[in-house]
Amino acid sequence: MNDKNPKSSSGKFRKWLKRKHKKKQPDPYYLQDELSDGDDFMEDIYVSSLEIDPCTSTNELRIFVGTWNVAGRAPVGSLAVDLEEWLKPQDAVDIYVLGFQEIVPLKTRTVIGAEDPRKATNWNLLIGKALNESSGCPWLTPMLNPISSDSYHYVRNPGLEKGASFSAICDNARMRGKPITEHRHHQQAVIGGSKYKLMASKKMVGVFISVWMKEELATKYSVSNVKVSSVACGIMGYLGNKGSVSVSMSIERTSFCFIAAHLASGEKQGDEGRRNHQVSEIFKRTSFPRSAKDEHNLHPLTILGHDRIFWFGDLNYRLYNLEDNLARHLIQKKDWKALQEFDQLRREQEDGGVFQGWREGNIEFAPTYKYSSSNCNRYSGGVPSRSGEKQRTPAWCDRILWYGKGVKLLSYLRSEIKFSDHRPVSALFSTQIEVNKSSNPRIFSKDTIVPNIMPPEQIIFPLQGTSGNYEEGKATLLSLIVKDTEASSIHTQKL
Repeated sequence: MNDKNPKSSSGKFRKWLKRKHKKKQPDPYYLQDELSDGDDFMEDIYVSSLEIDPCTSTNELRIFVGTWNVAGRAPVGSLAVDLEEWLKPQDAVDIYVLGFQEIVPLKTRTVIGAEDPRKATNWNLLIGKALNESSGCPWLTPMLNPISSDSYHYVRNPGLEKGASFSAICDNARMRGKPITEHRHHQQAVIGGSKYKLMASKKMVGVFISVWMKEELATKYSVSNVKVSSVACGIMGYLGNKGSVSVSMSIERTSFCFIAAHLASGEKQGDEGRRNHQVSEIFKRTSFPRSAKDEHNLHPLTILGHDRIFWFGDLNYRLYNLEDNLARHLIQKKDWKALQEFDQLRREQEDGGVFQGWREGNIEFAPTYKYSSSNCNRYSGGVPSRSGEKQRTPAWCDRILWYGKGVKLLSYLRSEIKFSDHRPVSALFSTQIEVNKSSNPRIFSKDTIVPNIMPPEQIIFPLQGTSGNYEEGKATLLSLIVKDTEASSIHTQKL
C-alpha cells in the first residue's frame, strides 16, 4: 500500500492528523529515533503518539560547564577565592560540570605510576567549599573515598536525610578478564546541609572531572546510571598523559554525557591530525558497560547514545598558518572574528576532520594559551623573547562543544584567574529534561517501539495486547490514535 499517496485513506489520515496537531501545537517538538527503513507508517505512529503523550513534561535545567588546565600546580587554600570568582555560585545553576587538565605534573613518575587520589580529593574539597560557603550553606569536610572502578552509579539513600550515597560496582570481567564480582562501598558525599552535592568524580593521571548537583534536584528528580569511563591515548596511544574521563548519567528520562579531554599538544603542521585521531579513539573506546543491576534499567553504552552531550577540555587546537606577530597584532586589536578565520578546530570541523555536527558558541574573548607565567597577563614568547621562555603563538586551546537537541547556550566566556599558563573557560547552558508525570498503558513510549529489528507484526500486537493479522492490527491502532487525538484534552484532565 502506498502510504505516501495523498489520495489513499492512510495518506488522508496523515494529512488530517498533521493539520489537527498544527492547530493545537504551533511549535511541536518532534523526537527522532531509528525506525525500520521505509516503515513510514510506524514512524508516523511513533511521532504522533509522543506529541500527544500527556504522561510526560519537559523541565528546564541550567548546566555550568567549565574547563581549566592548571599546569600541574597543586590546589592551595587561597585558590578557593579564584574558584568562587570563576564558578560564580548562584541559584540559576542546577549542575556544575568541571573538567581539569594537568592536576599533576606530566612527568614519567605520574604518567606510568599508580594513581594518587589525593590531588582529586583536594580539588573536590576546594570546589565544594566555593560552591557551598558562598551561598551561606555549611561546608564540612566530606568523606571522599577514591573511586577506582570505571563503572559506578549514584544511589539515593533514604536513610541519609542530608547526604547522598555512592555504590561502586567493579566490572572485573572487563578490567581483569575474570568473572564479575561486585564490590560496594558507601560514602557520605557531604556532611551537613550543603547546597551542592558531589555526584561523580574521576581522575586519570592529570585529567579530572567533577560533577555537582543541587541537593534539592537530586531529591526531586530520579538520577540514575551515573557511570564513569576513562580513555588513555597519550604516549604509544595508551598512556594517560593524554585522553579523556567521562561521566554518563540519566536525569529522569533524559541521558547526559560529559567528556573532559586533554588532546595532543604541538603547533607544527600535521599535529592537528594527531588530535583528530585521539578524538576518534575517545569516541570508539569510551564505554559505559551495563552491570547485573541494570537488567531493567538500560542506559547508553557509548558517547553518541546519549540525548545531551558536552565535550570540553584542553583540546590544543591552534591557529593555522598564521604568523606569530600577526596573531598578536589581531589580539591587541581584539579582532576576534579575523582571528577565528585561522582557528584550527573550526577549520577541521568545516573540512569534516572532526566533530561534524557539533556546536560551539561564538568566541568573543582572547586566546586562553599560553601565558608567560602565573600572575602574568603577557603571552609567552613574542619579540623580543625573554630568556628561557617558550615561543608559542597564542591560541584558543580550551574549548567547550555540545551535541544534541534541547540545548541552548546562554554564555561562553573566559575568566581571568592567573593561576596557570591557561585561562579557565566556562559555558552556561539551558537544557530540557523529559519527566514522567504518570503512567498510562495506552500511551506508546519510545521503548515500546524500539528496537527496530522487530517485524511490524511483533511491534503492533503487543501494544494492543491482542492477536490477529497485520492489516487488522493497523486499522485498530489507527482508530485508537484518532480517538486519542480528538479527546486529548479530556484525557489530560482525567490524568
